[in-house]
Amino acid sequence: MQRVRLRYTKRGRLRFTSHRDFQRAFERALRRAEVPMAYSAGFTPHPKVSYANAAPTGVGSEAEYLEIGLARACDPEQLRLLLDESLPAGLDIVEAVEAHTSGLAERLEASVWQLRLEGVTPEEAQRAVAVFLAADTVEVQRGTKNGIRTFDCRAAVTRLEVVAVDATEPSGTRHPGAAHHLDLVAPDHRADLPDLSDLHHSNDPTDSPTEASASADAADEGADRPQAGACAILRLVVRHLTPAVRPDDVLSGLQATADLAPPVPAAVTRLAQGPLDEGSGTVTDPLAPDRDAVAVPAGSA
Repeated sequence: MQRVRLRYTKRGRLRFTSHRDFQRAFERALRRAEVPMAYSAGFTPHPKVSYANAAPTGVGSEAEYLEIGLARACDPEQLRLLLDESLPAGLDIVEAVEAHTSGLAERLEASVWQLRLEGVTPEEAQRAVAVFLAADTVEVQRGTKNGIRTFDCRAAVTRLEVVAVDATEPSGTRHPGAAHHLDLVAPDHRADLPDLSDLHHSNDPTDSPTEASASADAADEGADRPQAGACAILRLVVRHLTPAVRPDDVLSGLQATADLAPPVPAAVTRLAQGPLDEGSGTVTDPLAPDRDAVAVPAGSA
Protein backbone atom coordinates (compact mmCIF):
# COMPACT_ATOMS: atom_id res chain seq x y z
CA MET A 1 0.00 0.00 0.00
CA GLN A 2 1.31 3.42 -0.96
CA ARG A 3 0.84 6.26 1.53
CA VAL A 4 0.67 9.88 0.37
CA ARG A 5 0.67 12.93 2.63
CA LEU A 6 -1.19 16.04 1.57
CA ARG A 7 -1.08 19.66 2.69
CA TYR A 8 -4.26 21.61 2.07
CA THR A 9 -5.67 25.05 2.83
CA LYS A 10 -8.87 26.63 4.14
CA ARG A 11 -9.17 30.06 2.54
CA GLY A 12 -11.75 32.81 2.29
CA ARG A 13 -15.29 31.76 3.22
CA LEU A 14 -14.23 28.11 3.28
CA ARG A 15 -12.67 28.75 6.70
CA PHE A 16 -16.21 28.31 8.03
CA THR A 17 -16.15 24.69 6.82
CA SER A 18 -16.20 22.33 9.79
CA HIS A 19 -13.81 19.40 9.93
CA ARG A 20 -16.69 16.98 9.38
CA ASP A 21 -17.84 18.95 6.33
CA PHE A 22 -14.31 18.85 4.94
CA GLN A 23 -14.15 15.10 5.47
CA ARG A 24 -17.32 14.63 3.44
CA ALA A 25 -16.10 16.98 0.70
CA PHE A 26 -12.74 15.21 0.56
CA GLU A 27 -14.27 11.75 0.30
CA ARG A 28 -16.48 12.99 -2.54
CA ALA A 29 -13.36 14.36 -4.23
CA LEU A 30 -11.68 10.96 -3.89
CA ARG A 31 -14.60 9.30 -5.66
CA ARG A 32 -14.85 12.01 -8.31
CA ALA A 33 -11.14 11.77 -9.08
CA GLU A 34 -11.35 7.95 -9.10
CA VAL A 35 -8.45 7.65 -6.68
CA PRO A 36 -7.59 3.95 -6.11
CA MET A 37 -8.08 4.05 -2.35
CA ALA A 38 -7.11 1.32 0.08
CA TYR A 39 -9.90 0.37 2.48
CA SER A 40 -10.05 -0.87 6.04
CA ALA A 41 -11.08 -4.44 6.75
CA GLY A 42 -14.33 -5.46 8.42
CA PHE A 43 -18.06 -5.33 7.71
CA THR A 44 -18.06 -1.59 6.91
CA PRO A 45 -14.84 -0.79 5.04
CA HIS A 46 -13.75 2.84 5.04
CA PRO A 47 -11.16 4.56 2.85
CA LYS A 48 -7.83 4.84 4.63
CA VAL A 49 -7.63 8.56 5.40
CA SER A 50 -5.91 9.97 8.49
CA TYR A 51 -6.46 13.62 9.46
CA ALA A 52 -3.96 15.42 11.67
CA ASN A 53 -4.71 18.33 14.01
CA ALA A 54 -7.40 20.15 12.03
CA ALA A 55 -7.83 23.89 12.57
CA PRO A 56 -10.95 25.09 14.43
CA THR A 57 -14.00 26.06 12.40
CA GLY A 58 -13.97 29.74 11.48
CA VAL A 59 -10.23 30.24 11.07
CA GLY A 60 -8.20 30.15 7.88
CA SER A 61 -5.25 27.85 7.38
CA GLU A 62 -2.36 27.39 5.00
CA ALA A 63 -1.13 24.22 6.70
CA GLU A 64 -3.64 21.40 7.19
CA TYR A 65 -2.36 17.85 6.76
CA LEU A 66 -3.78 14.42 6.03
CA GLU A 67 -2.55 11.03 4.83
CA ILE A 68 -4.25 8.62 2.44
CA GLY A 69 -3.56 4.97 1.65
CA LEU A 70 -3.67 3.81 -1.97
CA ALA A 71 -4.31 0.33 -3.33
CA ARG A 72 -1.82 0.94 -6.13
CA ALA A 73 1.03 3.36 -6.66
CA CYS A 74 0.23 6.80 -8.12
CA ASP A 75 2.33 9.83 -8.94
CA PRO A 76 1.87 12.23 -5.99
CA GLU A 77 1.79 15.37 -8.14
CA GLN A 78 -0.81 13.95 -10.54
CA LEU A 79 -2.84 12.85 -7.54
CA ARG A 80 -2.62 16.37 -6.09
CA LEU A 81 -3.85 17.93 -9.32
CA LEU A 82 -6.80 15.54 -9.60
CA LEU A 83 -7.90 16.13 -6.01
CA ASP A 84 -7.41 19.87 -6.20
CA GLU A 85 -9.64 20.05 -9.29
CA SER A 86 -12.31 18.03 -7.47
CA LEU A 87 -12.51 20.33 -4.43
CA PRO A 88 -14.05 23.82 -4.25
CA ALA A 89 -11.76 26.83 -4.52
CA GLY A 90 -10.51 27.65 -1.04
CA LEU A 91 -10.04 24.01 -0.09
CA ASP A 92 -6.83 23.69 -2.08
CA ILE A 93 -4.47 20.72 -2.17
CA VAL A 94 -1.13 22.51 -2.39
CA GLU A 95 1.35 19.71 -1.76
CA ALA A 96 1.57 15.92 -2.05
CA VAL A 97 4.51 13.82 -0.86
CA GLU A 98 4.83 10.04 -0.74
CA ALA A 99 5.23 8.91 2.86
CA HIS A 100 8.51 7.17 3.62
CA THR A 101 8.48 7.69 7.39
CA SER A 102 6.03 7.19 10.23
CA GLY A 103 4.55 9.58 12.74
CA LEU A 104 3.22 12.58 10.80
CA ALA A 105 0.84 13.53 13.61
CA GLU A 106 3.65 13.38 16.17
CA ARG A 107 5.67 15.89 14.12
CA LEU A 108 2.96 18.54 14.42
CA GLU A 109 4.37 19.97 17.63
CA ALA A 110 3.42 23.64 17.21
CA SER A 111 1.53 26.09 15.01
CA VAL A 112 2.25 29.60 13.74
CA TRP A 113 -0.86 31.79 13.81
CA GLN A 114 -1.56 35.27 12.49
CA LEU A 115 -4.25 37.36 14.21
CA ARG A 116 -5.57 40.54 12.63
CA LEU A 117 -7.08 42.86 15.27
CA GLU A 118 -9.16 45.61 13.68
CA GLY A 119 -9.77 48.60 15.94
CA VAL A 120 -6.64 47.92 18.03
CA THR A 121 -3.52 50.08 17.62
CA PRO A 122 -0.11 48.40 17.45
CA GLU A 123 0.84 50.30 20.62
CA GLU A 124 -2.15 48.91 22.51
CA ALA A 125 -1.36 45.42 21.26
CA GLN A 126 2.32 45.73 22.21
CA ARG A 127 1.46 46.76 25.77
CA ALA A 128 -0.95 43.84 26.10
CA VAL A 129 1.57 41.38 24.69
CA ALA A 130 4.23 42.57 27.16
CA VAL A 131 1.86 42.05 30.10
CA PHE A 132 0.84 38.61 28.83
CA LEU A 133 4.41 37.41 28.31
CA ALA A 134 5.48 38.69 31.73
CA ALA A 135 2.90 36.51 33.45
CA ASP A 136 3.89 33.08 34.74
CA THR A 137 0.39 31.72 34.22
CA VAL A 138 -2.69 33.07 32.46
CA GLU A 139 -5.87 31.22 33.32
CA VAL A 140 -8.75 31.31 30.85
CA GLN A 141 -12.07 29.53 30.63
CA ARG A 142 -13.61 27.59 27.77
CA GLY A 143 -17.01 26.02 27.47
CA THR A 144 -16.96 22.26 26.81
CA LYS A 145 -19.63 19.57 26.57
CA ASN A 146 -18.87 18.83 30.23
CA GLY A 147 -19.19 22.44 31.35
CA ILE A 148 -16.76 25.31 31.87
CA ARG A 149 -13.08 24.35 31.97
CA THR A 150 -10.34 26.57 33.42
CA PHE A 151 -6.76 26.11 32.23
CA ASP A 152 -3.46 27.96 31.77
CA CYS A 153 -2.92 29.26 28.23
CA ARG A 154 0.46 30.90 28.91
CA ALA A 155 2.54 27.70 29.04
CA ALA A 156 1.75 26.77 25.44
CA VAL A 157 2.78 30.15 23.99
CA THR A 158 6.43 30.02 22.94
CA ARG A 159 6.38 33.31 21.03
CA LEU A 160 3.99 36.25 20.69
CA GLU A 161 4.77 39.52 18.97
CA VAL A 162 3.24 42.47 17.16
CA VAL A 163 4.31 42.83 13.53
CA ALA A 164 4.15 45.89 11.33
CA VAL A 165 1.18 46.61 9.09
CA ASP A 166 2.09 47.95 5.65
CA ALA A 167 0.21 51.24 5.51
CA THR A 168 0.27 51.13 1.70
CA GLU A 169 -1.88 48.00 1.60
CA PRO A 170 -5.58 48.87 1.15
CA SER A 171 -7.69 47.42 3.93
CA GLY A 172 -9.88 44.63 2.60
CA THR A 173 -7.74 43.77 -0.40
CA ARG A 174 -4.53 42.42 1.11
CA HIS A 175 -3.53 40.42 4.13
CA PRO A 176 -1.49 42.94 6.18
CA GLY A 177 1.78 41.66 7.52
CA ALA A 178 2.04 38.92 4.90
CA ALA A 179 5.58 39.95 4.06
CA HIS A 180 6.61 39.34 7.66
CA HIS A 181 4.97 35.98 8.29
CA LEU A 182 8.12 33.98 7.51
CA ASP A 183 10.00 35.14 10.61
CA LEU A 184 8.59 32.28 12.70
CA VAL A 185 8.93 29.64 9.99
CA ALA A 186 12.21 27.82 9.42
CA PRO A 187 14.08 29.08 6.31
CA ASP A 188 13.95 25.72 4.48
CA HIS A 189 10.15 25.68 4.90
CA ARG A 190 9.49 29.21 3.62
CA ALA A 191 9.54 28.37 -0.09
CA ASP A 192 6.61 25.99 0.43
CA LEU A 193 4.35 28.65 1.90
CA PRO A 194 2.12 30.78 -0.35
CA ASP A 195 1.90 34.55 -0.60
CA LEU A 196 -0.88 35.54 1.78
CA SER A 197 -1.58 38.80 0.02
CA ASP A 198 -4.56 37.37 -1.85
CA LEU A 199 -6.34 35.94 1.18
CA HIS A 200 -9.60 37.64 2.12
CA HIS A 201 -11.63 37.38 5.28
CA SER A 202 -15.39 37.75 5.53
CA ASN A 203 -17.07 37.96 8.92
CA ASP A 204 -20.44 36.63 7.77
CA PRO A 205 -20.69 32.90 8.61
CA THR A 206 -24.04 32.65 6.82
CA ASP A 207 -22.46 33.24 3.41
CA SER A 208 -22.57 30.19 1.15
CA PRO A 209 -18.98 28.93 0.75
CA THR A 210 -19.74 27.19 -2.53
CA GLU A 211 -20.69 30.52 -4.13
CA ALA A 212 -17.65 32.42 -2.90
CA SER A 213 -15.62 34.57 -5.22
CA ALA A 214 -12.65 36.86 -4.71
CA SER A 215 -14.65 39.97 -5.54
CA ALA A 216 -17.49 39.01 -3.22
CA ASP A 217 -15.04 38.35 -0.39
CA ALA A 218 -13.50 41.78 -0.85
CA ALA A 219 -16.91 43.44 -0.90
CA ASP A 220 -18.09 41.57 2.20
CA GLU A 221 -14.93 42.44 4.07
CA GLY A 222 -15.31 46.07 3.16
CA ALA A 223 -18.82 46.07 4.62
CA ASP A 224 -17.86 44.24 7.81
CA ARG A 225 -14.53 45.88 8.66
CA PRO A 226 -13.39 49.47 9.00
CA GLN A 227 -11.67 50.71 5.87
CA ALA A 228 -9.37 53.01 7.81
CA GLY A 229 -8.09 53.29 11.36
CA ALA A 230 -6.25 51.18 13.86
CA CYS A 231 -5.19 47.63 13.10
CA ALA A 232 -2.68 45.41 14.88
CA ILE A 233 -1.25 42.14 13.61
CA LEU A 234 -0.13 39.51 16.10
CA ARG A 235 2.15 36.62 15.24
CA LEU A 236 1.82 33.69 17.60
CA VAL A 237 3.61 30.36 18.04
CA VAL A 238 1.66 27.88 20.15
CA ARG A 239 2.93 24.50 21.27
CA HIS A 240 0.42 21.67 20.87
CA LEU A 241 -0.33 20.59 24.42
CA THR A 242 -3.24 19.02 26.28
CA PRO A 243 -5.61 20.75 26.66
CA ALA A 244 -5.06 22.36 23.27
CA VAL A 245 -4.56 26.13 23.41
CA ARG A 246 -6.22 27.92 20.51
CA PRO A 247 -5.77 31.49 19.26
CA ASP A 248 -9.08 32.54 20.83
CA ASP A 249 -7.77 31.29 24.19
CA VAL A 250 -4.75 33.57 23.82
CA LEU A 251 -7.07 36.47 22.95
CA SER A 252 -9.03 35.68 26.12
CA GLY A 253 -5.73 35.72 28.01
CA LEU A 254 -4.82 39.11 26.57
CA GLN A 255 -8.18 40.44 27.70
CA ALA A 256 -7.81 38.91 31.16
CA THR A 257 -4.29 40.23 31.76
CA ALA A 258 -4.31 43.55 29.88
CA ASP A 259 -7.97 44.30 29.13
CA LEU A 260 -7.35 44.04 25.37
CA ALA A 261 -10.74 43.60 23.69
CA PRO A 262 -10.90 44.11 19.90
CA PRO A 263 -14.21 45.70 18.82
CA VAL A 264 -14.67 43.13 16.02
CA PRO A 265 -13.75 39.43 15.94
CA ALA A 266 -10.14 38.75 15.02
CA ALA A 267 -9.34 37.31 11.58
CA VAL A 268 -7.17 34.27 12.32
CA THR A 269 -5.01 32.24 9.92
CA ARG A 270 -2.72 29.31 10.63
CA LEU A 271 0.44 29.94 8.62
CA ALA A 272 2.32 26.74 9.44
CA GLN A 273 2.46 23.76 11.75
CA GLY A 274 5.17 21.20 12.29
CA PRO A 275 8.18 20.36 14.46
CA LEU A 276 9.24 23.13 16.85
CA ASP A 277 12.89 24.15 16.81
CA GLU A 278 13.47 24.87 20.49
CA GLY A 279 16.60 26.90 19.85
CA SER A 280 15.20 29.38 17.35
CA GLY A 281 11.51 29.12 18.23
CA THR A 282 10.63 28.48 14.57
CA VAL A 283 8.30 25.86 13.13
CA THR A 284 9.85 23.53 10.55
CA ASP A 285 8.40 21.49 7.70
CA PRO A 286 6.72 18.23 8.80
CA LEU A 287 7.05 16.74 5.30
CA ALA A 288 10.81 17.35 5.07
CA PRO A 289 11.79 13.82 6.22
CA ASP A 290 9.65 12.32 3.43
CA ARG A 291 11.15 14.66 0.83
CA ASP A 292 14.63 13.83 2.06
CA ALA A 293 13.92 10.11 1.73
CA VAL A 294 12.97 10.65 -1.93
CA ALA A 295 16.01 12.86 -2.59
CA VAL A 296 18.38 10.24 -1.14
CA PRO A 297 17.30 6.79 -2.44
CA ALA A 298 17.73 3.83 -0.14
CA GLY A 299 21.15 2.22 -0.42
CA SER A 300 22.88 5.34 -1.77
CA ALA A 301 25.93 6.73 -0.05
